[in-house]
Amino acid sequence: MDVSPERLVEQANERFQLQDYYGAIHLLEEVIATGRAFADAHHLLGLSYSLAGQPDKALEQLDRALALNPNYIEALIHRALVLNELGREEEANAMLRRARQVTSERRGGFHGHVAAKLANLHAALGQAYIEAGGLNEAIAQYEAALALGPAFHDLRYKLGRLLLEAGRALDAHEHFQIIVRERPSFLDAAAMLGLANYLAGDGLAARAVWEELRARRPEDPRVEAYLALLSRSDVTPVPAGANASSPREAHPVRKKKKK
Repeated sequence: MDVSPERLVEQANERFQLQDYYGAIHLLEEVIATGRAFADAHHLLGLSYSLAGQPDKALEQLDRALALNPNYIEALIHRALVLNELGREEEANAMLRRARQVTSERRGGFHGHVAAKLANLHAALGQAYIEAGGLNEAIAQYEAALALGPAFHDLRYKLGRLLLEAGRALDAHEHFQIIVRERPSFLDAAAMLGLANYLAGDGLAARAVWEELRARRPEDPRVEAYLALLSRSDVTPVPAGANASSPREAHPVRKKKKK
């Protein structure tokens, strides 16, 4: 039975608490390999690598966490600690200044670090609703999370996927478009942007997104599958607002052949 990335991160955190850093690394690398990792996974992996004596790999993962969530206060502080251990004091001080700036900012009426924690709590509650089958309730929680952390693109990506599952392709399109505009390196979001275009009935826009993605990620079999879907003459896009299936299970609508 497949284990969700969220559950793998929970298991990795359990190994981390037991100081089994290599065990945590193994589980988190498995999450990364799914292509569905989020900022918390990269942060915990970076911290595990740091405590396992691999600072370069730690910095790489902490950078990836901050690319997804630039205001991730713990990732900023831990990145500063790793830089300081490497003797890169000037860069470490810059990270600490950024962390102090984040904590002084206010979002949704709360200081930045408080808003970030509340956003993550909303996301955790949203995940609980998903596991209980409450799709609409989960969407509401992720929307509340983004109100507190609009730059948390890992949460925005999750919300976009939930909106696709709910048949709200146009709403999902808006969120994926924001991610792609602000984080062009977030290629999974680009793939979902193409899917949102397709499900909203805009096959030409979907093709443009996927062809650009194929040029950037030629090894991704999903992109070829998406483009093959568009190339089939007996397929038409699902109209916007239709009860679309989830991104993992999206099926084309076939035209009825004339007898």
